[in-house]
Amino acid sequence: MGDVNLSDLIAENLKNKTALVVDGAMATELEKHGVKTDTDLWSATALIEKPEAITAVHKSYFQSGADVAITNTYQANVSKFMELGLTGEESKKLIIKAVKVAQKARKSYYDSLSDDERSKRAQYPLIAGSIGPYGAYLADGSEYRGDYKLTTEEYQAFHLQRMTLLNQAGVDLFAFETQPNFEETKALADLLVNKFPDQHAWLSFSIKNPENLCDGTSIYEAVHHFEDNKQISAIGVNCTTLENITETVKNIKSITDKPIIVYPNNGDIYEPITKTWQSNPQADSFKNLVPEWLDAGAKLIGGCCRTTPTDIKGIADIIN
Repeated sequence: MGDVNLSDLIAENLKNKTALVVDGAMATELEKHGVKTDTDLWSATALIEKPEAITAVHKSYFQSGADVAITNTYQANVSKFMELGLTGEESKKLIIKAVKVAQKARKSYYDSLSDDERSKRAQYPLIAGSIGPYGAYLADGSEYRGDYKLTTEEYQAFHLQRMTLLNQAGVDLFAFETQPNFEETKALADLLVNKFPDQHAWLSFSIKNPENLCDGTSIYEAVHHFEDNKQISAIGVNCTTLENITETVKNIKSITDKPIIVYPNNGDIYEPITKTWQSNPQADSFKNLVPEWLDAGAKLIGGCCRTTPTDIKGIADIIN
C-alpha cells in the first residue's frame, strides 16, 4: 500500500464491493509444487526450501479473484525454526521473506492488469499477516481442541516477535486465524492495542460447532468481548466445515456489526495426528453455499484447507 494511510482497510475496500474474496489453501497448492508439508512446519517448510513456489501460489489466487492474500506464516515462528537448527537471525529473515514473496506476487499480478481490469477490483489487493494459535506451534492438532493453557503474558511473549516482524515487513493487517482458545484471543487483541496501535486485524475462531469455540467458550461471549475493539476490523471463523458456516454467520451477526469473515475447508476430513486428509464425497460445495453466506451477512469469504484457486474463482464469480 506504500504510504497510503487508511484507518480501516477492510471497511475501505468493502465500500466498493458486496464482499471481499479471501484466498485459499497454501499447503494444498505447495504440494503440487513438490513441497513436503507433513512436518511440524507444515506449509512453512517452503520458506526454507522453495520460496518461489509460495510466490506462485499467491499469484494464482490473485489471478482467481482474491482481494486478500494471507502470508505463509500460520505455523512459522522463530522458536520453531530455531528448534530445527536455524539461527535466530536466519529465522527472523524467513518471517520477513513470507511477506516479501506475497508482496512480489501482488505486484507482479497487479502490474499485469489493464486499467479496465484494475477498475473492476475492490482496491489494491491486501496482504494479511497470518498469526496462527499457540496450538499450531505444538503441531499436535491443538488448534482443533484449544486444550492448552498459558498465562496472558506467555501468550503475548509467544506472539509478539512474529507480529513485530510481519508488521515491519509491511503487512496491511494481521490475520488472527484458526483461534480455538478464548484466553489466547484476548491476549492477542490486547497485544494489538498496546504494541501495534496503528494496525488492524481480523479475528477468526476455530469452532467446535456454530455456537462454541473449540475450547467450549460460547461464540456469543467471544464475539461480544471484541465488539468495542476498533482495531479488530472483522470477526468470524475458518478451518471448519462448509455446513457450519451459515448458522455460525447468523449467530455472529446477532452480536456484532463488524464485517464477518468466513473461510472454511473444502469438506475433506483431516486426521491431525497423521497430518493426512480423506476425501469426503458427501460434502456440499462453495457454489451452493456462498449465496447463503452472503444472505446471512458474510462480508469476507475465502477458503481454508484443501481449497484451490478454482474454488476461489468460484467464490469470486458469485460475489462479483
